[in-house]
Amino acid sequence: MKLFDSHCHLDDRAFDGDIEAVIQRMKAAGVAAAMIAGTTQKRSAKAVSIAASFAGCYASVGIHPHAAKDCGEATLSFFKKLAQSPKVIAWGEIGLDFNRMFSPQKDQETWLIRQLEVAANLNLPVIFHERDSNGRLIEILKNHRQTLQAGVIHCFSGNKTELQQYLALGLYIGITGILTVRSRGADLRKLVPLIPANRLLIETDAPYLVPVPERNHTRRNEPAFVRTVMLKLAEVRNKYPEDLAATVWQNTCRLFGIDT
Repeated sequence: MKLFDSHCHLDDRAFDGDIEAVIQRMKAAGVAAAMIAGTTQKRSAKAVSIAASFAGCYASVGIHPHAAKDCGEATLSFFKKLAQSPKVIAWGEIGLDFNRMFSPQKDQETWLIRQLEVAANLNLPVIFHERDSNGRLIEILKNHRQTLQAGVIHCFSGNKTELQQYLALGLYIGITGILTVRSRGADLRKLVPLIPANRLLIETDAPYLVPVPERNHTRRNEPAFVRTVMLKLAEVRNKYPEDLAATVWQNTCRLFGIDT
């Protein structure tokens, strides 16, 4: 199988000591490509640097909703310069997170909308983060549909109604190792068969969300483990893993504008 980890954080300090080994394991597992998602100025710059250093690695730039309070027009100008790198092929991760409220709702919404505008001007697909926004992200995306580029709901864990609305907006759906967890992934396993095959992406969100059975041996997720997500996804959808993997690879390359 040829796999694409559509969302990871190799810029996290958890990988500072062995990034080369992590990428070697990734390639050995058949994971030919990985998207390193930016979350702040510093981490977006680091993501771009890593992507530029390793074949098959790409980067996105953007301000995570947790850091929205620190965003400004100068921040967006910084990202625009980073986006000149040929390895930057997406904008994000951006969105809304009303769970922990590290940034006020007003700041989150203001800079989400501005980043949508910038991404549209740069013709970049968008990686979305959503947690406990109670439909507000969907409302904003509907109200700004004219500036909404292609995009993916990263680490989808919503309900059926939310899934249907994301699909109606033309978005892709990112599936993580949550799918493999017996209790936490139960609802997701019910919804996954409802997602059109041409809208599916797989991801690790490494170093977070270690799938089963790897979580029995390590607390750090890594791109190689996206293979486990794919195998579970194929099981839940009752498809041959090789066939579904080929479809998901094509989906990811189509979203990010990569020639295959």
